Amino acid sequence: QVQLVESGGGLVQPGGSLRLSCAASGLTFSSYVMSWYRQAPGKERELVGVTSTDGNTIYASFVKGRFTISKDNIKKTVYLQMNSLKPEDTAVYYCNARNSPLNLWGKGTLVTVSS
Repeated sequence: QVQLVESGGGLVQPGGSLRLSCAASGLTFSSYVMSWYRQAPGKERELVGVTSTDGNTIYASFVKGRFTISKDNIKKTVYLQMNSLKPEDTAVYYCNARNSPLNLWGKGTLVTVSS
Protein backbone atom coordinates (compact mmCIF):
# COMPACT_ATOMS: atom_id res chain seq x y z
CA GLN A 1 0.00 0.00 0.00
CA VAL A 2 1.36 3.38 -1.05
CA GLN A 3 1.17 5.91 1.74
CA LEU A 4 2.83 8.83 3.44
CA VAL A 5 2.49 9.19 7.19
CA GLU A 6 3.50 12.39 8.94
CA SER A 7 4.35 12.60 12.62
CA GLY A 8 6.01 14.93 15.10
CA GLY A 9 3.50 17.73 15.28
CA GLY A 10 2.30 19.23 18.52
CA LEU A 11 2.20 22.31 20.69
CA VAL A 12 5.37 24.35 21.02
CA GLN A 13 6.13 27.77 22.46
CA PRO A 14 7.32 30.62 20.26
CA GLY A 15 11.03 30.29 19.63
CA GLY A 16 10.91 26.54 20.09
CA SER A 17 11.72 23.70 17.72
CA LEU A 18 10.02 20.66 16.28
CA ARG A 19 11.06 17.96 13.89
CA LEU A 20 8.43 16.50 11.62
CA SER A 21 8.84 13.15 9.93
CA CYS A 22 7.17 11.70 6.86
CA ALA A 23 7.51 7.96 6.44
CA ALA A 24 6.83 6.60 2.97
CA SER A 25 5.84 3.07 2.08
CA GLY A 26 4.93 1.24 -1.07
CA LEU A 27 6.99 3.42 -3.37
CA THR A 28 10.52 3.78 -4.71
CA PHE A 29 11.31 6.62 -2.35
CA SER A 30 14.56 7.76 -3.97
CA SER A 31 12.74 8.39 -7.26
CA TYR A 32 10.32 10.89 -5.79
CA VAL A 33 10.60 14.62 -5.32
CA MET A 34 9.65 15.18 -1.69
CA SER A 35 8.05 18.34 -0.39
CA TRP A 36 6.54 19.82 2.73
CA TYR A 37 3.48 22.03 2.52
CA ARG A 38 1.41 23.67 5.19
CA GLN A 39 -2.08 25.02 5.52
CA ALA A 40 -3.01 27.51 8.19
CA PRO A 41 -6.62 27.95 9.29
CA GLY A 42 -8.56 29.86 6.64
CA LYS A 43 -5.63 29.99 4.25
CA GLU A 44 -4.50 28.22 1.10
CA ARG A 45 -2.04 25.38 1.27
CA GLU A 46 1.48 26.69 0.63
CA LEU A 47 4.82 25.19 -0.15
CA VAL A 48 7.36 25.11 2.66
CA GLY A 49 10.19 23.47 0.78
CA VAL A 50 11.05 20.81 -1.76
CA THR A 51 13.97 18.42 -2.06
CA SER A 52 14.78 16.83 -5.39
CA THR A 53 15.94 13.31 -6.04
CA ASP A 54 19.56 14.48 -6.07
CA GLY A 55 19.19 16.24 -2.73
CA ASN A 56 18.93 19.83 -3.89
CA THR A 57 16.50 21.72 -1.70
CA ILE A 58 14.72 25.01 -2.03
CA TYR A 59 12.59 26.78 0.55
CA ALA A 60 9.80 29.30 0.61
CA SER A 61 10.90 32.80 1.43
CA PHE A 62 9.14 32.80 4.79
CA VAL A 63 11.43 29.99 6.01
CA LYS A 64 14.39 32.41 6.13
CA GLY A 65 16.89 29.84 7.34
CA ARG A 66 14.70 28.54 10.16
CA PHE A 67 13.65 25.24 8.59
CA THR A 68 15.71 22.41 7.14
CA ILE A 69 14.51 19.50 5.00
CA SER A 70 16.48 16.29 4.97
CA LYS A 71 15.77 12.78 3.84
CA ASP A 72 16.93 9.27 4.48
CA ASN A 73 16.51 7.09 1.41
CA ILE A 74 17.15 3.90 3.39
CA LYS A 75 14.48 4.69 5.97
CA LYS A 76 12.26 6.18 3.24
CA THR A 77 11.69 9.16 5.46
CA VAL A 78 11.83 12.90 4.90
CA TYR A 79 12.21 15.30 7.79
CA LEU A 80 11.38 18.93 8.43
CA GLN A 81 13.43 20.47 11.20
CA MET A 82 11.78 23.69 12.32
CA ASN A 83 13.57 26.14 14.59
CA SER A 84 12.69 29.60 15.89
CA LEU A 85 9.03 28.85 15.47
CA LYS A 86 6.56 31.70 15.37
CA PRO A 87 2.81 31.77 16.03
CA GLU A 88 2.30 32.33 12.29
CA ASP A 89 3.87 28.92 11.66
CA THR A 90 0.77 27.33 13.18
CA ALA A 91 -0.68 25.06 10.50
CA VAL A 92 -1.27 21.52 9.41
CA TYR A 93 1.92 20.34 7.75
CA TYR A 94 1.66 17.93 4.84
CA CYS A 95 4.16 15.71 3.13
CA ASN A 96 4.03 15.36 -0.65
CA ALA A 97 5.74 12.86 -2.92
CA ARG A 98 5.77 13.49 -6.64
CA ASN A 99 6.99 11.40 -9.55
CA SER A 100 4.89 12.50 -12.47
CA PRO A 101 2.15 11.56 -13.01
CA LEU A 102 1.98 10.30 -9.43
CA ASN A 103 1.31 12.93 -6.77
CA LEU A 104 0.88 11.62 -3.24
CA TRP A 105 -0.17 13.35 -0.03
CA GLY A 106 -0.10 12.44 3.60
CA LYS A 107 -2.92 13.30 5.97
CA GLY A 108 -0.93 15.98 7.74
CA THR A 109 0.26 16.73 11.25
CA LEU A 110 -0.82 19.76 13.25
CA VAL A 111 1.76 22.20 14.54
CA THR A 112 0.58 24.81 17.02
CA VAL A 113 2.92 27.57 18.10
CA SER A 114 1.55 29.31 21.15
CA SER A 115 2.51 30.42 24.61
